[in-house]
Amino acid sequence: VEADFVFEEVFQDSHCLKFVGVCRSNANHVDLEAATQHGVVVSCTPGRNTVAVAELTLGLMLSLARRIPQSNSYVNCGRWQSPVEPYIEMRGQELHGKTLGIIGVGVIGQAVAGLARSMGMTVIGHDPFIAKTRHQKRGVLLVGLESLLVQSDYVSIHASANASTGRILDHEHLEMMKPGAFLINTSVPSAVDEQALVRLLDDGALAGAALDVHDSHPISPCSPLLSQDRVILTPHLGGATAETVARHSWMIVDDLRRFLRGQRPKHLANPEVWGRHG
Repeated sequence: VEADFVFEEVFQDSHCLKFVGVCRSNANHVDLEAATQHGVVVSCTPGRNTVAVAELTLGLMLSLARRIPQSNSYVNCGRWQSPVEPYIEMRGQELHGKTLGIIGVGVIGQAVAGLARSMGMTVIGHDPFIAKTRHQKRGVLLVGLESLLVQSDYVSIHASANASTGRILDHEHLEMMKPGAFLINTSVPSAVDEQALVRLLDDGALAGAALDVHDSHPISPCSPLLSQDRVILTPHLGGATAETVARHSWMIVDDLRRFLRGQRPKHLANPEVWGRHG
């Protein structure tokens, strides 16, 4: 299971079904309660796309900083006539020495932090699910959300995609961002107030944004983001690498083998079902 939904009817009608492998980091598109009621083990693949999403995030940051998509268009559209003009018109900035603020310091957020530090960036983070008494997590200095927005040259969102994930950056929060900052979201579309983001981009308060997640798939042709020259839009391909596919496939194979041997799978999405098999 990668993109399909598994509803209660599936478990009701499939009396021989014993195991469902979900090739995603979570199983929120599977009716876990129904699966448990019918004694079906559900296994998922947490962390399968950590490297892929972290590397895409870094790629988007570099693309924003060095205006790579605009430079490609500049050449392909035949605008490159002067050897001097692009050095001025396409001039960007270096990531080295800049501050990255990570919202959501989980596995992916920590991976992004490691890549950013290797580029010479200062990394700070905010995560409401980490105890307020903690000051660091895996080398990331934890600060309040407002402090992060004020300090960061780049803000990258890596919140978990679950039912509790609501609006993280509304208009008020977006206005707190450092003038000329960039926003990257590879997490969930609901985390950012899209209309407020467009207004701030139009006003020049923010230098640009890169979004891999959208309210609809594909993105609406009426989206105001499509006309934004300073916005990079990718079609929700954060985890789209050959290595991710290989990784989640082997994770499911390993859990299925364990299940067939009567051993508890490593990545149970509904652990309360295991008592019926143990």
